[in-house]
Formats: sequence, C-alpha cells, structure tokens
Amino acid sequence: MAHCDRIWRNARLATFAPDRPGIGEVDNGIVAAKDGLIVYAGPAGDAPALDAADIVDCGGRWITPGLIDCHTHLVHGGDRAHEFELRLAGASYEEIARAGGGIVSTMRATRAATEAELVAAALPRLDALIAEGVTTVEIKSGYGLALDHEIKQLRAGRRLGRERPVTVATTFLGAHALPPEYADDADAYIQTVADEMIPAIAAEGLADAVDAFCEGIGFSPAQVDRIFSAARAHGLPVKLHAEQLSNLHGAALAASFGALSADHLEFLDMDGIAAMARAGTTAVLLPGAYYFVRETKLPPVEALRAARVPIALATDCNPGTSPLTSPLLVMNMAATLFRLTVPECLAGMTREAARALGMLDRAGTLEAGKRCDLAIWDVERLAELVYRMGFNPLHARIWSGR
Repeated sequence: MAHCDRIWRNARLATFAPDRPGIGEVDNGIVAAKDGLIVYAGPAGDAPALDAADIVDCGGRWITPGLIDCHTHLVHGGDRAHEFELRLAGASYEEIARAGGGIVSTMRATRAATEAELVAAALPRLDALIAEGVTTVEIKSGYGLALDHEIKQLRAGRRLGRERPVTVATTFLGAHALPPEYADDADAYIQTVADEMIPAIAAEGLADAVDAFCEGIGFSPAQVDRIFSAARAHGLPVKLHAEQLSNLHGAALAASFGALSADHLEFLDMDGIAAMARAGTTAVLLPGAYYFVRETKLPPVEALRAARVPIALATDCNPGTSPLTSPLLVMNMAATLFRLTVPECLAGMTREAARALGMLDRAGTLEAGKRCDLAIWDVERLAELVYRMGFNPLHARIWSGR
C-alpha cells in the first residue's frame, strides 16, 4: 500500500503523456500525489494500492496539467494605453517605437519604479493568470535596459514566485530595445549586455534563460549572436523574439544555438522551420500580439506541423502589444486566428509550453515523478476551454500538490 498526501478520484484526465495517443484521455482516472509530486496518474483500474488521508471526489470533472504561460513581460512600470489610441488613429508599431514610444516608454516608467512597486503592479496581472489555472509562468526583464534596473526586474519576478503559489521562470531580455544613452551605438550596448550584464546576472542566479529581440527595430542577427555566445559561456539557455515583423532569419540563428524556443514567427520561412525541427526548438505563437497590432501575416502553422516542430502558446502579456492576462482567450484566439485544433491549443498551454521553458522533465503532463500541478475544470467537453470567450470554468487549481 502506497501512502499519499492526496488522491483525486472519479475524474476524466487529459494527461498529455507521450505514451498515450492524442491528449492522453483517461475516462475513469485518478491522480495521487505525495510531497508535491505525482505518484500515479491514470486509469483507476490500473492503479497500484493507494491510500491517503485526503481523497477528493472530482464528480467526473476534467483534470489537465496546470496551464503554463511560457512568454510574458509581466513585470513593468506604467502602461501604454495612449499608444493604443495612436494605433487606432493609424500609427504603426514601428512608427510609435521610432518616435520614442514603445519599449523605451515603458523603460522610463520601469526605471522610475522601485522593486516593491513593480511587484505590487504585477500581482493583479499574475492573479488573473492564476485564476484561469496557470501554475507556471515565465517572466522576462527587458524594460530596465541598464544593469541595476534589469536586476531589479528579475528580482521582482523571483519575488512574485514567493508572493503567490506559482512557479516562476525568469528570463533576461537586456537586448530588448536600445536605451537612449546608447542611441547612436547599438554595438556598444550589445557589448555591455554581453560583457557586463550577463556575467553579473548569471553570478546572482537571477535568470533561467536569455532572450533577445531580433528585428529591424530591435537587434541584428550578428548582435544577437554576440548575446547568445555570452549566454552560452555562462551556462544559460537561450530563446528569441524572431520573425515578428520581418524575416531576419533569427529563428535559424536561435536554432543554431539549440534555443529552447523562437517566439512570434509570423514571417518565419521554410529554412527557419527546418532549422528549428533539427534543433528541437519549440515554436511559441502569440495570438494576442498578432490580434492587438492587427497583423495580417499568419504564422506558418501547417508547415510547422508538417515539420513536427512543437507549437506552444502564451499570452505575451505586456503593456504595449498584448495587454492580455487570459490563457483561455489565448487558446480561443489560436484556434480562430491561426486554425489550431483543440488538442493543439491545450497541448500548447501545457506540454509544449513546458518544453519551451526547458521544464518538460518536471511539468506540463500528468505523469509520475512530475510536479503535481493540476487544473480541474467544470466542463463536459475540453473543447469548451477553447470555444468559449469570457468564461472561466476553473473548479480548482492545484500547485505542487496543494
């Protein structure tokens, strides 16, 4: 008899386990947890002898892995509602950025805020994600654009994981935009990021990965190469904002460094897809940003499928181009705008999102040995999680068995 802390019984499971087809559906399933980890997840009839002081009858409800938001800019100062009005009046994302708005506008507000103020401002956004079943969230820096302020952002992100029952992965995004003090010398800024910021942040253990923005209004592939080489030298995995507004072949560059993910990808070409497939780099699609900037170039979903590139989804929660804190709406957008299937949407916010964070060994599926992160849904069909808008059927959320 195996003694557990808690058992959830009389449930339908979507395990997303690789040894089960499709979503890994189990009709009469149970999940058992001990010390925050899953001991067993599968058919009740196949379970070993288990007991627990706390046995929860799920009443036939669905259990999925806890949702994972693998791309957010959750920590920042201020907002950019005025830029939304400018875009409605016809201004483009690039025009706003070149006029001193965009990321640099948020940089000013972020630099002016204290760590405590950044945490206080981010908590409502984090709470909105948690309320829809998120148990793991990635939080990027990239609005400080100077060492002290980037560290402040990363520390705020780590602190959010102590303030709430959620797993936080932090990503250093110093190469997000060019700060005003380096306005005429992007290479000098990149040298500062690579030679000063990355070593200091790695020494403090503040980042789980390094990201960059490879774009005409961001940084060139050569400059990103410099950043990624520094990240590799300090043992940090990489990911990349790539092919959002144009095709600079950033995804192929990221893949050459074994990147965890390449994100956005509206302008991704076949060479980039092939490189990602060879490297095992996950494609992270961000339908909130696509919708909000009124993009018309669709990411090459069918080609990604054909190449068997894993597809993850995320909110891209940020103040300028995706002020979105609803993973359920993300799945609806991915289905309606990008034509992803229901299983692809659900996998994109669980298993593939964990893959994009390098966490698939400990999260993203319902399997023994993984963290007991669950979302229990009061729905008849899982399609309801993708089909409905403005509807939150979360019955219970479990993080690390609690």
